[in-house]
Amino acid sequence: MPDRSDLTWLFFKTSGRVSRAAYFLGGLLVAIIQAFPLYRFTLVPEGSAESNMWSFIFFVAFIASLWSNIALAVKRLHDLDKPGIAALILFVPVVSIVAFLVLCLFPGQPGPNRYGRRTNEPEQS
Repeated sequence: MPDRSDLTWLFFKTSGRVSRAAYFLGGLLVAIIQAFPLYRFTLVPEGSAESNMWSFIFFVAFIASLWSNIALAVKRLHDLDKPGIAALILFVPVVSIVAFLVLCLFPGQPGPNRYGRRTNEPEQS
């Protein structure tokens, strides 16, 4: 089991590189975390206190997942030896689907590059 600092790096920091598998699985976990409160929201009566609670939890999960998706994409782009700013393309409708597929399917650069020596670890300073 990875320790807390590894998970913090994976989901909230933009340094280093991640592999296709780490990007996909991390994105899947983020999507599940985002979907759970939305699912719970649909099960409770509209306008109730519980409905308000689940909508707030969904909002917090959405904001956290937004940053996590950006951080994962930046590190995946780094593995392809591309600048992280290109992650902004994930906000363009339709193009974002193609960009996601590219990030999931194209292999990273073998060996060290300017963003780190290996995949799935923070950049060493």
